[in-house]
Amino acid sequence: MSTLPSSNFFKKVGQVTGGTLLSITMLSSSVLAGGLVGLAISFRDLPDVRQLQNFLPSETTYIYDIKGKLLARIHGEANRQVVPLNQISPNLKRAVLASEDSRFYEHHGINPSGVGRAALVNFASGEVREGGSTITMQLVRNIFLSQKRVFTRKIAEAVLAIRLEQVLSKDKILEMYLNQVYWGHNNYGVQTAARTYFKKSAQNLTLGESAMMAGLIQAPEEFSPFVSMKLAKQKQKEVLGRMLELNWISQQEYDDALKQKIKLGEIRSFQGSALPYVTNAVSQELIKKFGRETLLKGGMHVQTTVDTSFQMMAERTIKKWHKTLKGKGLNNNQIALVAIDPRTHFIKALVGGVDSKTSEFNRATQAHRQPGSSFKPFIYYTAFATGKFTPRTTTLDNPVRYRDGNGWYSPRNYDNTFMGAISVRAALAQSRNIPAVKLGKAVGMNKVIEICRTLGIMSPMLPVSSLPLGAIGVTPLEMASAYATFANYGWRSPSTIIARVTDGSGNVLIDNTPKPRLVLNPWAAAATLDVMQTVVQQGTGKGAAIGRPVAGKTGTTSSEKDIWFIGTVPQLTTAIWVGRDDNRQLSNRATGGGMVAPIWRDFMQKALKGVPVENFKPPSKFPRPKSK
Repeated sequence: MSTLPSSNFFKKVGQVTGGTLLSITMLSSSVLAGGLVGLAISFRDLPDVRQLQNFLPSETTYIYDIKGKLLARIHGEANRQVVPLNQISPNLKRAVLASEDSRFYEHHGINPSGVGRAALVNFASGEVREGGSTITMQLVRNIFLSQKRVFTRKIAEAVLAIRLEQVLSKDKILEMYLNQVYWGHNNYGVQTAARTYFKKSAQNLTLGESAMMAGLIQAPEEFSPFVSMKLAKQKQKEVLGRMLELNWISQQEYDDALKQKIKLGEIRSFQGSALPYVTNAVSQELIKKFGRETLLKGGMHVQTTVDTSFQMMAERTIKKWHKTLKGKGLNNNQIALVAIDPRTHFIKALVGGVDSKTSEFNRATQAHRQPGSSFKPFIYYTAFATGKFTPRTTTLDNPVRYRDGNGWYSPRNYDNTFMGAISVRAALAQSRNIPAVKLGKAVGMNKVIEICRTLGIMSPMLPVSSLPLGAIGVTPLEMASAYATFANYGWRSPSTIIARVTDGSGNVLIDNTPKPRLVLNPWAAAATLDVMQTVVQQGTGKGAAIGRPVAGKTGTTSSEKDIWFIGTVPQLTTAIWVGRDDNRQLSNRATGGGMVAPIWRDFMQKALKGVPVENFKPPSKFPRPKSK
């Protein structure tokens, strides 16, 4: 196979020296040269091509799942992935040069014969009909100038092209051109185009494929093989013919390329995300850190913490239970789910609603809803951490009232009864409200808020008497993350859906390798888990039993507007919320234990298939804190 023409392949003619724009000998007439020089003076305000020495074209951002499966491409006006010249097939480089600028390595920015020919054609027609543009001229036009075909723009192209060739090498110009040019169907640059048209890297393009791609440049959509294979083959033949004429390929290579069967890829640049709740959450995180412009044009490669099949299983589970709950009278219900590995705090599943196609609002990360009694474990942990309380401590479940602001607050239990003397374990297992408020008062509501902040719950909250009953707004993600810290005995890394981010050159921008810190007292965390196991074994969360140790808590708000179950095994923590977007009552007597715990059980049984049963560490494995 013939080699790619290079700067040594051609005998160079003409030199760019001193302040002279172009040697007169390069032009077909001295009149044309004088005209160019005169016009160049009037183009003093043209862009400084030296900017291109550090030019970074916009690139598509790619989002992948934990196993490397592509989930989404995010880009602005340009779907592009930049690759270096040595990773582009020599076949394509030769085909493009043959088609667009066969004397590229010969000239100094403009091709005199091409300019002269175009000038004659345009003069005869009275309008700009032929370009005569070199690859360098096309590059400066794409980056700096409008696409409007006027004579002054052509002269501006020529001037900028000459300037550019004084600051950049030929290979660099060709590399930038191949990564900048538009190839049709919203594909910019050779890499995205090669993957779209032929489902392969630009490095592996055959001669036949390369000639077909080169034929696209002048009118990408018109000659696209997706639109008309007949026209695409016609252009391919023209390009191969030009390469043969230049002796850049042999007759045998020409014949073989024409006979090659073209296997097309698929137009995919406008495909939506496979997992929209995941990719939207990732996008929002990237925008917060880098800005929207970088997300759209920065060419980042983002590895998420989510496995596609696991996420799809979670979404199917939510859709199924949405229908089931609707059949039970919970009309217009929405469901959100967050599953986190407590050992890493990697988010394993994130479902923001019943159907992302009808509503992109992500209730898992954006909806602040009252957690009800699922907030109580934070009260109990705070009490245990003081060293003054244990699961066996007795408290009184009896009528009480507190001065709260300008009035009085009298907490009530869900069933409007009182149980008298009761252990802390039984109080949480039966989700008694009055003992929770009493414990909150005993340890101090400000201390409870401090613990919540330590656990990553940043939603607004006030130290009011009703705080222990979840009279605040939190997101399912916040709740899942906090419970995951309990499940890891107080060790916490910030919960994340992003594992790693690199730029187009492979430089690491984000590395979320878990770096856990001990933020809670391990004994108190283990005691909280121990009590929450009783919730599932004997209390309001019995519907979440899955035949292995589970620690969890139900949550039901007043008027049944929000119902929850948040539970964990040592390997996975999952929070599930059910409610309505209009914040109206779901149904009379809807509870987290009765209606959400079964959803949790169904999901976890699927999620833990093949995962070994593991017991929680008992509090006795850790030193008990001294009483404060």
